[in-house]
Amino acid sequence: MNTMQKVLVADDDAINREVLAELLKPEYTVLLARDGAQTLDRAARHVPDLILLDVLMPDMDGFEVLRRLREDPRTADIAVIFVSGLGRPEDEAQGLKLGASDYISKPFNATVVMARVALHLQMVRQRRMLERLAHVDGLTELANRRRFDEMFEQELQRARRNGTPLSLALLDIDAFKQYNDHYGHPAGDRALRAVARTANAAVQRPGDLAARYGGEELVLLMPETDAAHARALMDRLRDSLNRLAIEHLASPVAPVLTASVGGATLLPDEDTTALFAAADAHLYRAKQAGRNRVVWRATL
Repeated sequence: MNTMQKVLVADDDAINREVLAELLKPEYTVLLARDGAQTLDRAARHVPDLILLDVLMPDMDGFEVLRRLREDPRTADIAVIFVSGLGRPEDEAQGLKLGASDYISKPFNATVVMARVALHLQMVRQRRMLERLAHVDGLTELANRRRFDEMFEQELQRARRNGTPLSLALLDIDAFKQYNDHYGHPAGDRALRAVARTANAAVQRPGDLAARYGGEELVLLMPETDAAHARALMDRLRDSLNRLAIEHLASPVAPVLTASVGGATLLPDEDTTALFAAADAHLYRAKQAGRNRVVWRATL
């Protein structure tokens, strides 16, 4: 898998594009754009880690390109370094004020270009690592509640906009307090991580999300999945957990660790609060019915 960071070189001068591309290619994946419109299109489609942006381009100058990049949610966070022959301090200040990360003057020095690019791409890596840590539960390495809340609202809006189904499931490990009391909290942590890995493996399509919602409760978000398919997916997940055969002799349910699942699929005009409440209510029904089962809200 190609893990090289992507750099988009945007310059109307073919020689400049070629020189910068040859300079960067040994270490980065390089994309090229010859004008402002092409820059905006390729930035939105490929989402590079960094853009080297010429200020003076004929159809749309670099300042306008940067304004439009910042207005588009898909490209708003891409780091941009201006490359320009303009030597006036006010031009550099304008670029920085618009959100450029740095400014390289033409004619450029290859060593300076590589040093600036390396510095800013390192900052991009560090920022993404911090963002990832802010969205990950430390024990299970699943998405955390904050990340789930963000994704849940986004997927709800997308489901309404596109008229596609959205399914939500809550999973609770049966008699987990008794497990911790009987086997100890370190064993409980290991068991929770095993359940989390199994849940994460069950929802691997693009857009699917498994998150730790709190304690021993996980939440699974399944966009573009109707009730029948979501219910079948959760039945397979429950079976997979049983096949882990994690001993639980203190459980009133079974001699191995089990889980109860409640779920619901989006109804017309339903909001995130109502959908979550429906899944939670059906998790309660699964527990009341004896645990170690999946209970899904009936569809209309």
